[in-house]
Amino acid sequence: MMQFKWEGVMPAITTQFDVKGNLDLNTFKINLSHQINAGVKGIILGGTLGEASTLSNKEKQKLLALTLEEVNGKIPVIMNIAEQATAQAIDLAKQAEADGADGLMILPPMRYKATDEETVTYFSTVALATNLPIMIYNNPIDYKIEVTLDMFTALEPYKNITAVKDSTRDITNLTRMINRFGDRFQILCGVDTIAMEALLMGAKGWVAGLVNAFPEETVAMYTYCRGGELEKARSVFRWFLPLLELDISPQLVQNIKLCELATGLGTGYVRPPRLPLKGAELDRVKAIIKNGLNTRPKNLDYKKYL
Repeated sequence: MMQFKWEGVMPAITTQFDVKGNLDLNTFKINLSHQINAGVKGIILGGTLGEASTLSNKEKQKLLALTLEEVNGKIPVIMNIAEQATAQAIDLAKQAEADGADGLMILPPMRYKATDEETVTYFSTVALATNLPIMIYNNPIDYKIEVTLDMFTALEPYKNITAVKDSTRDITNLTRMINRFGDRFQILCGVDTIAMEALLMGAKGWVAGLVNAFPEETVAMYTYCRGGELEKARSVFRWFLPLLELDISPQLVQNIKLCELATGLGTGYVRPPRLPLKGAELDRVKAIIKNGLNTRPKNLDYKKYL
């Protein structure tokens, strides 16, 4: 387990499949290599974009082992946990730690709208079962459970709960967190469309989606924001926004995989129950991607700030 900071762009990386639905590890490695070369600060495996609900535990272990080998200690590798039973979450946390993961991202209990007490107990019980640093995934829009400020107060004593992926889509929540907790919890923006605003209001990092297809542009926007190059950041963001909006959709996985296909960083295949886009929706997404590629920024000089 490496020591690291919850900061920078951390891709919620996609899982690549072939036409038959099997893992395509070669294409996964190509995407991963581009992420590392662009300057991301961590890799998050098995999230929503990683289609974790369709992966077996053996497949997750295979992806973790491959990712650890490819990053070779340069950046942390974070394993996501999204389970409905506390015992299952504990088992996966212990397994991830044993397999070499550097940290965990944990969602509230799945398939059940837990009470505040149940949610806090779930997080704290898993935290006590591992030495790994933990990032709480707070996404009440998609998963119907909000981790409130009072709940974070209850989680303060658990020292390995150190960060939050804030996907509340409420920029003011970031300021409320900072006002109450200071730097006790490192905050990473979890919504692509408001990442620039979140970074300007104090977020330390960005758990990004469109980075899977556009790694350099994503890291550039983050780096310009953090370095005070706001005109450069705005320029990238204004170009990027129509693409970033593909992330706030129930079909975000299909959308982003179409972007990857267009940029040569993915196969485009999803696993059932997800189905490929078709008809007018497919045409709409392809038009957004085509326009983005035709107007893609050139000569991004962000790496001199890294």
